[in-house]
Amino acid sequence: MSVKVDLDKLADALADFSFGYLITVGDDYRAHTVAVEPVLTEGVFEVGQMGSGTRRNADEHPDVTVIWPPADPGGYTLIVDGRAVVTDDRVTVTPTKAILHRRATSESAATSPDGLHDCLPLKE
Repeated sequence: MSVKVDLDKLADALADFSFGYLITVGDDYRAHTVAVEPVLTEGVFEVGQMGSGTRRNADEHPDVTVIWPPADPGGYTLIVDGRAVVTDDRVTVTPTKAILHRRATSESAATSPDGLHDCLPLKE
């Protein structure tokens, strides 16, 4: 079952991040990762121009992930799963799931049953 991503929460969260990584997989299901600066416009990430390997992977296996690392140690990582669409030399990603994730600390609220993670799903 798909969870509807809260695009307003996602847009707000993006203000804390400067760049991310687009992760695709090839036919061998090995990860292929490239640095990106996606822009969220009308609910879709414009990832921009990509090389032939990334385009081929996204076209053949459109379930992708974009990860934005935290700006500071101990900060949240933004993880967005989505569906990629390839047009010419560009890739767009429609978010299907988004979460802010970090390891729980003594100062943070543990949100997982095992107490290891502090996660904030960005869903409606």
